[in-house]
Amino acid sequence: MARHRLLRVLCLCSALAVALPARPPSVTIGALFTFDSVIGSSAATAIRLAVDDINRDATLLRGTNLSVLMQDTKCSGFVGTIQALELMEKQVVAVVGPQSSGIAHVVSHVVNQLRVPLVSFAATDPALTSTQYPFFVRAAHDDAFQMAAVADIVAHFGWREVTAVYVDNDYGRGGVDALGDALEAARARITYKAAFPPGADRAALGDLLVRANMMESRVFVVHAGPDSGLDIFAVAHTLNMMDSGYVWIATEWLAAAIDDDKESMGRIQGVLTLRQYTPDSDAKRSLETRFIAASRQSRNNATAEAGSMNAYGLFAYDSVWMAARAIDQFLGDGGNISFSADPSIHDASGSALRLSSLRVFDQGEQLLRKVMLANFTGVTGQVRFDAGSRALINPAYEVLNVGGTGVRRVGYWSNYTRLSVAAPRLLFDGRAPNGTQQKQKLYSVIWPGDTTSPPRGWVFPNNGRPLQIGVPYRTTYKQFVSKDSGPDGVSGYCIDVFKAAVALLPYPVPVSFILFGDGVKNPSYSELVQRVADNYFDAAVGDISIVTNRTRVVDFTQPYVESGLVIVSPVKATSSNEWAFLKPFTPGMWAVTGAFFLFVGAVVWILEHRFNPEFRGSPRKQMVTIFWFSFSTMFFAHRENTVSTLGRFVLLIWLFVVLIINSSYTASLTSILTVQQLSTGIQGLDSLLSSNDPIGYQVGSFARSYMMEELGVPASRLRELAIDEYADSLQRGPGNGGVAAIVDELAYVELFLSTNCQFRTVGQEFTKSGWGFAFQRDSPLAVDLSTAILTLSENGDLQRIHDKWLNPGTCSSQSTDVGADRLNLSSFWGLFLISGVACFVALLIYFARILCQFCEYHDGGGNEGEGGVFPDPERSLRRPARLSSIRDLMSFVDMKEAEVKRAIRSRSGERRLDRSMGGSSISEGPSLSRPSSIMSPV
Repeated sequence: MARHRLLRVLCLCSALAVALPARPPSVTIGALFTFDSVIGSSAATAIRLAVDDINRDATLLRGTNLSVLMQDTKCSGFVGTIQALELMEKQVVAVVGPQSSGIAHVVSHVVNQLRVPLVSFAATDPALTSTQYPFFVRAAHDDAFQMAAVADIVAHFGWREVTAVYVDNDYGRGGVDALGDALEAARARITYKAAFPPGADRAALGDLLVRANMMESRVFVVHAGPDSGLDIFAVAHTLNMMDSGYVWIATEWLAAAIDDDKESMGRIQGVLTLRQYTPDSDAKRSLETRFIAASRQSRNNATAEAGSMNAYGLFAYDSVWMAARAIDQFLGDGGNISFSADPSIHDASGSALRLSSLRVFDQGEQLLRKVMLANFTGVTGQVRFDAGSRALINPAYEVLNVGGTGVRRVGYWSNYTRLSVAAPRLLFDGRAPNGTQQKQKLYSVIWPGDTTSPPRGWVFPNNGRPLQIGVPYRTTYKQFVSKDSGPDGVSGYCIDVFKAAVALLPYPVPVSFILFGDGVKNPSYSELVQRVADNYFDAAVGDISIVTNRTRVVDFTQPYVESGLVIVSPVKATSSNEWAFLKPFTPGMWAVTGAFFLFVGAVVWILEHRFNPEFRGSPRKQMVTIFWFSFSTMFFAHRENTVSTLGRFVLLIWLFVVLIINSSYTASLTSILTVQQLSTGIQGLDSLLSSNDPIGYQVGSFARSYMMEELGVPASRLRELAIDEYADSLQRGPGNGGVAAIVDELAYVELFLSTNCQFRTVGQEFTKSGWGFAFQRDSPLAVDLSTAILTLSENGDLQRIHDKWLNPGTCSSQSTDVGADRLNLSSFWGLFLISGVACFVALLIYFARILCQFCEYHDGGGNEGEGGVFPDPERSLRRPARLSSIRDLMSFVDMKEAEVKRAIRSRSGERRLDRSMGGSSISEGPSLSRPSSIMSPV
């Protein structure tokens, strides 16, 4: 039995040994790059070191030796393709490289066909996507992230225009396209693209930079290769383009070039550059030390100066480890490496091509999946791909500033925090960014010219072309702007303000004024603004209103004239009628005021009746007193004195209310009898909109679109008028082919009214806007001129220019608010409320006191006989008890305060006397004898 069991175990082990293929003794990968390049020389040493480290690692590949075949692409797509085919012929399972995006585009077609993963450590063209090339794996960050970092730097310093200098190949064009997209998101743009062919000499580069220097922008972004990019700065240094005022930003190629060539520092002082961020670690420092030793050994000179390892070398090192780990996982899962012929490699006649020796890697897709599952910590940090985009996670860059004999880190950029002074590793480890790290932030930068002040970033283009300024060709009110025979061709208030503002700028601004319009009628100002947006004009200067739809297409300066829409209407003098004194108050206000006079008079009479003999007497006399006192307080002429505290309290508050009402009435009546001696059918915006009369507006004004779109006025009511037609149209009126009113801007209306005193503005200014100068979007000149206009306003020059051109006549300052509201109750209800509450509180206190006295007197058995408060008990039994109590209370209220106090004191004395007699008098007193007599029969 045991023998059978042992036989089964042996059979099972034999079957497993057959099922699991043995690991191959060696595996070969390929490497494609240019040997004698900055990137290639660093990558070659890094790849050799990576292969040595992998073969020494007993936990990786476990018995399988990794070898690498390196091929020189010589920076040629054709040569690179041939070298790739040679690698495929030698049946490599993966290829590391190439360094060039152009070569990667070509080679990707080969590896797609033969199913060999291509792991590139330097091809950063964003157009290289896994969708088009499934077997292309980018082991570095593409230029879309790098250009986002450049755009954030541009936005951080407030620049809006950039000149792109780039090599004209797949790498350069793809990077600049990504830069354009990133700048657009930051509200900036590339204004000039200076492309040079690969291998251009310094003469060609000089011609290119001279043309670029004629442009407006002084912010240059250089996107080239490390082998030829330094020539750009050498030529720029010769052309004095590395002085103050210039900004140079280089992509990550410059950091690699600096690592290899320290002697170029003197020509690139003040340049900003990027370098892919790799966190510091022991493995990285050890690799860099071994890299320097290996570089010296490869040069056969142990004392030779060796360049430091650049970022591309670090990514090449991790790329080899990525491929090795994928191969190890593939073999560990039982993968078998095999190649087969590709039936598609035949010509049209069916004969085999000379490339028929090329074989397809049968397990290439499986190995590719293992590569994409990479998740380890390399010398560049965490190596892991995003499942969706197949891009390396956590893209980050160092922002470096070249100065002196080295570079200085001024910050970092990552897609998590954007610009920051905190190392991305601290944030990628899971720590949330704090408030300061979330803000775009860099340390101080030393710019070209050895200055720490950020350059303005632009100048006027040095191409001999002045700024093209569009000026409206007005036919009316030429004080603002008009054609002139002077050297500028135009003159006016707006032109002088513009010239004065330009004179304050710290740089010259050559301008050329171009009239816009036919000179027959005023042009359309919205069309003029659109010409600026369409790049027909560089700017527009004139009486141009700043309105919402115009700000969407151009940038305006600070307003130099405050203006808004007002209504002009004909008015006529009217004489005051016999009832003019009633106009200050509305009927409701009159009614409430009269009622309160009576109410307060009655309250004061109640409060004073028991104390003050002037408020006592016959009913007729008391009614007369109430009316007289009430209305005499209107003139503070009341003769009656108030003696009670509550009465004085109520009267004090009421006199304050009367004072306010009298003052308001006097002011309103004065206005009616003097200022408002004019009347019109249109009293403001509301009455204008509610009518169906035609409305006039100035030719070319935005008032038409505003009334139609914002106020809902139908187009049939609107009449386009020249300013010299205003007076006639208003005088004829709507019944005779004229208009009821004209809606125009205040600045024009003031000049119109200065010579036409029979018209006035009615109502209030119902829009708030101003005049400004229009420039193309994101023009830096708009910001500088806004500052200059504020300076003109502060030093008084703006007012002096205004007085020079716009000297209004005697009528311009007169405005008529013929629709002024009469004083209504809503303006005074708070005063009436205070007075009413005071009266209520006083009455409440007064009656509470009366009630207490009444109860005290009643409990004392008060009886004044026939003339007293309480009547004879026999008569009280002959009427209802409730009626008796009410009449007793009314009689008590009518008593004088002194009598009440005297009676209460008298009753209190009697009670004390009764208590002192021991209560004997109680049985004999009148209170006991009176009930017996009442109960006796009549």
